Amino acid sequence: MPTEVILPKVDMDMATGQISRWFATEGQQVKKGDVLFEIETDKAAMEIDAPASGILRDVTGKEGVDIAVGAPVAWIYADGEVYGDKAPISPLVGEMSARPTEGDAVPPTSQREASPSALPGISPARGEIDPSSAGRRATPLARRLAREAGLILSAISGTGPHGRVVKADIDAAVAGGAKAEPAAKAPAEVPTSTASAPAVKAMSDDQVLKLFEAGSYELVPHDNMRKTIACRLVEAKSTIPHFYLTLDCELDALLALRSQLNVAAPMKKTDKGDAPVYKLSVNDMVIKAMAMALKAVPDANASWTESAMVKHRHADVGVAVSIPGGLITPIIRKADEKTLSTISNEMKDLASRARSRKLKPEEYQGGTTAVSNLGMFSIKDFAAVINPPHATILAVGAGEERAVVKNGEIKIATVMSVTLSTDHRAVDGALGAELLVAFKNLIENPMGMLV
Repeated sequence: MPTEVILPKVDMDMATGQISRWFATEGQQVKKGDVLFEIETDKAAMEIDAPASGILRDVTGKEGVDIAVGAPVAWIYADGEVYGDKAPISPLVGEMSARPTEGDAVPPTSQREASPSALPGISPARGEIDPSSAGRRATPLARRLAREAGLILSAISGTGPHGRVVKADIDAAVAGGAKAEPAAKAPAEVPTSTASAPAVKAMSDDQVLKLFEAGSYELVPHDNMRKTIACRLVEAKSTIPHFYLTLDCELDALLALRSQLNVAAPMKKTDKGDAPVYKLSVNDMVIKAMAMALKAVPDANASWTESAMVKHRHADVGVAVSIPGGLITPIIRKADEKTLSTISNEMKDLASRARSRKLKPEEYQGGTTAVSNLGMFSIKDFAAVINPPHATILAVGAGEERAVVKNGEIKIATVMSVTLSTDHRAVDGALGAELLVAFKNLIENPMGMLV
């Protein structure tokens, strides 16, 4: 029996993905562990290895086309295994395709692609993935028959290859009186007070475009990354009660220490000659200070859930990195325990691979806080949006010379404004202020980051 090659789920939020590049071709001999293709998600590009050795056949996953997670994109036939002449069904989005098996009639292409409601696993009413079929492999015919019979596909045992549900399983379920899927209930209306204002709806695309003269604009479709960013920002601002705290930090002592550490950095041999083992940036020291501040104020190192407060044992700091089309937040794990040189080198590596979309999911998912630095653009101060499940994010502005008053005299100092956004459910005003003061003390007394 040939080995099925599926589009795997490489991101927790991933429902579809695109094959950006095939490294093997139809009929090519491959070995288990060889790189078959590269998946492009909204955040990263991942290389997928061959699950078995043999000859690659029936490559149905096309480059640059959205494919549903779990859909087969090719099959690998072992050496000497008989190769049939039946063509597999293309892996359309929302359709868990399969090679036809004996007893399964394959609907014509026109019938399969006629409309979203004709696609297996798609709700006819809304065009969304049918939750009753999520995670269950089945042939397209089996999905259609189950839907027509009102059966819960996830409750039917499959007898096909790898547990796939086939037509015979549906026929047996119907004959045996399997439980029908209950009719969908209409969403209950949310009671509103007579004194409350009516719900505000976003303008439709047509309403927006009508405000501009025809021909005065061009439409650039959103890619998956921009759609994901938009959804997460709406979720964050709609569900997290943001609270903001701002203060100024003097940087002169930190800049002096940074300069001394960079001058003292040991050298290493490279192809381009001698180079320092590390080169610290202000952002590296901000990451370290934020991590140590969270350890000093452990109640602020938390995440909110409806049932409990999640108290983190480590300070994992995400750092916003701008990439073409959006941004991503790679994470420095256990940043409080790492040296400044380690943080610096790790951050350079993560940022480089983030821009080339080569990060692994575990390198940008999770974390306990985040830092967003726009100082390089001369931005004085701003408020960042919290990235769930974090309860805090620190927005860092530019360091600039300002007049400050010390002991009744006006002095010139390099000052950086920072704004802490907090999830008020987890970190209230006083706790957030305690965290920000701890951060300020470390920035203004940077030797504390070396001990």
